[in-house]
Amino acid sequence: MSARRVYLLPLIAVSLSIASCTGDHRNIKHISLVGAGASFPAPLYERWLSDYNQKNPNVEINYQAIGSSAGVQQLIEGTVDFAASDVGITSEQAAKIKRGVIALPITAGSIVLAYNLRQVAQQSPQVNVPTTLRLPRQVYVDIFLGKITNWNHPGIAAANPGVSLPNLPIQVVHRTDGSGTTSVLTQHLSAISPEWKRKLGAGKSVAWQVGIGGKGNEGVTALIQQIPGAIGYVEYVYAKQNKLPVAALENKSGNYITPTPKSVAQTLESVKLPDNNLIAFITDPTDAQSYPVVTYSWLLTYHQYPNRVKAQVLKNFVDWVVIEGQKSSLELGYIPLSKKVVLQVQSAVNKIAQ
Repeated sequence: MSARRVYLLPLIAVSLSIASCTGDHRNIKHISLVGAGASFPAPLYERWLSDYNQKNPNVEINYQAIGSSAGVQQLIEGTVDFAASDVGITSEQAAKIKRGVIALPITAGSIVLAYNLRQVAQQSPQVNVPTTLRLPRQVYVDIFLGKITNWNHPGIAAANPGVSLPNLPIQVVHRTDGSGTTSVLTQHLSAISPEWKRKLGAGKSVAWQVGIGGKGNEGVTALIQQIPGAIGYVEYVYAKQNKLPVAALENKSGNYITPTPKSVAQTLESVKLPDNNLIAFITDPTDAQSYPVVTYSWLLTYHQYPNRVKAQVLKNFVDWVVIEGQKSSLELGYIPLSKKVVLQVQSAVNKIAQ
């Protein structure tokens, strides 16, 4: 394991309280909520639960970062009180939930291609690798297809003039678990490459033709850190916290864009969330300054809760998250919700237990 820090977030457990319950719930001493799902927003969930704990000490909320697929499945099976998914929930999945489901976009961020050439550059003075490599669209598609296998490939060199790239095999790292992060990336790859769409397509799990797998964003991050020449896809926060360089990706306009709050926010401006389910994606943004791989992350609740107190506690928490909680987003590397999306979420969360 690399000496650098890897943020492993399989379980977040914090004690919280009911700060704004209605009069019917004033005598509540303790209640527990359980959630599970995407690892994409887990660092932000950790911060939210910690901050909320300072004001609300009497509700215990457990969140397990087990991947979007597993989280949605647990929601279907009724073994959790809420789930988190980077792709929302499909109509087929929602139809299996007799208590109904409400999808709430709760944060947003970017999927980045992080790589490890630092060790090679340190050992080889003739190698000159910048902190942000440029990767053309066809190049990063071909890397994940296994067609570009070495870092000094002419396609990479041409996009990075003046850079001395190492003669080193590329080691692709991908997810092994059912992942919303995988779904977002493969939707983008399918949108820009007919070959990718034909051979692998889009989904939470695909039949990777190359590379090794890690579980969760944290698992992929750890493998990239350990393997010289590795490249993999992770949520931006994991690369930021572990000081991994990330590529500038060529967007539809032909510009190389790094994932910054501004470039990601510009992409999100083009995403119109329908009022009926608040789920939408943009697989290949057209704005000249947009970073190309961006997604919301959704908190999934039931429509009906047998326990009225649990319903109220969850509504209280979501109300806090979309106002006070958003203040932590930029610091960690996520993108705060726009005022319009906040209003949409507040309207939707009020439907819980109606």
